[in-house]
Amino acid sequence: MVKPLLFGVLGGMGPLATLDLLQKIIAATPANRDQDHLPVVSWNVPQIADRQKALAGKGDSPLPQLLNGIKKLNQLEVSHIVIPCNTAHHWYDSLAEASQAPILHIVDETVAQILLTYPYPQKIGLIATHGTLAAGWYQQKIRAADIEVIFPTEEEMDKLFVAGCYAVKQGEMALAGDLLEKLAALLVKRGAEKLLLACTEVPLALAAHHSSFLEISIDPTEMLAKACVKLWLEEGHGTPRY
Repeated sequence: MVKPLLFGVLGGMGPLATLDLLQKIIAATPANRDQDHLPVVSWNVPQIADRQKALAGKGDSPLPQLLNGIKKLNQLEVSHIVIPCNTAHHWYDSLAEASQAPILHIVDETVAQILLTYPYPQKIGLIATHGTLAAGWYQQKIRAADIEVIFPTEEEMDKLFVAGCYAVKQGEMALAGDLLEKLAALLVKRGAEKLLLACTEVPLALAAHHSSFLEISIDPTEMLAKACVKLWLEEGHGTPRY
């Protein structure tokens, strides 16, 4: 028997990023009434150990808490799970193995959308955590399409990216937007035609800053939202817009 669609969100990393995904799912859904929207449940528990610190060897592993969230979502009999945190995908294999429901991979969904565009951008600036950059998920798949990847320098990572991301978590959106706007400008100056915002805090900060760089940005949270909506529409739900 096919399980009815019910999307589970393993969130809290951070809370604003979880809300951002939910809003983008709603925005991407063609609907004329409440009943046309996706059924979604969210495990938005921010007490998950810091992913960046864990990968840097400076903090506890978040895996036990992530597994607990997966367990809770499966108890609700969700059909699919999504994780609006790029760095948390470092533990994807362990989470997917423990989950009864399939977990959509934010990198796979994002790169699939990039490869649907033509012509491809020749150079993409990648903004992500140290852990995501070290894992190489995005750059490996992007380079396979003969797209050059432009990275922040270590100094830019420390002074602009890391500081900007933690400013979002602290609710200092003006500071976050200023720092991450500067980072985006530096990548564009070095030739980036598109910016891949592979950390869920970055689109939030740039949006709060009303950044013009959003016009050339690729937002993995949005790509994840669209993947959920695609599954929903493929089952005949939603109302076409005329």
